[in-house]
Amino acid sequence: MDPLTELEVVERIAEHLAKDRGGHVVTPNVDICRAVAKDPELQTLVATAEIVVADGMPLVWASRLLGTPLPQRVTGADLIWSLCKMAARRGYSVYLLGGPPGVAVRAAEELTSWHPRLAVCGTDAPPYGFETTQEGLAPVRQRLVAARPRIVFVGLGFPKQDRLIAQLRPALPGTWFVGCGSAIAFAAGTVPRAPEWMQEAGIEWVFRLVSEPGRLARRYLVDDLPFAVRILTLCLVRRLCRR
Repeated sequence: MDPLTELEVVERIAEHLAKDRGGHVVTPNVDICRAVAKDPELQTLVATAEIVVADGMPLVWASRLLGTPLPQRVTGADLIWSLCKMAARRGYSVYLLGGPPGVAVRAAEELTSWHPRLAVCGTDAPPYGFETTQEGLAPVRQRLVAARPRIVFVGLGFPKQDRLIAQLRPALPGTWFVGCGSAIAFAAGTVPRAPEWMQEAGIEWVFRLVSEPGRLARRYLVDDLPFAVRILTLCLVRRLCRR
């Protein structure tokens, strides 16, 4: 992963946009790492992104155990705000893609209320499964290309959002695409985010688990928690073996 702070990610994207160069941001958490670890196609998908930063404190802790610390956690939920602030200041348009009907529109309203100079050139909430057929994908691509945004936030969850980004990038080579998961819903206020102290303590997942136990209990407790423990244990063992 790239050892970048949130500010450094924003600055790097701004530098590339000024040179009309696009890119792809992936923000892996433990769940994404677990999926990537067992799927070579997903490994390639992440490896080809221009910026990969850790959205998950266990990954930051693991990097510290290895002796190669990442400077901080960088989340899609934070980047949507900081990148929109930069876009408003520099005159770059943004596009919101994903979420249930109306959520991206609400997110656009919230973002522009904080940054009145922000140009949101489009929002889209495609139906479930749209990306599985050319008939479903074509109008989404057409609307996006017609809007010609400089930054696109794609909130469809990994790996769907990142596979879609790989398909859309050739049509907009000077655009930055950010796979942002639930960030659009967070920005809209339709899904609550954990208090800042829980985010800083690395227990934001507890808040989300309590908020959506039916959807997240198996993922967090059965799949992700043991995987996180294995990552941390392996990193600690490797660190000790180097001494």
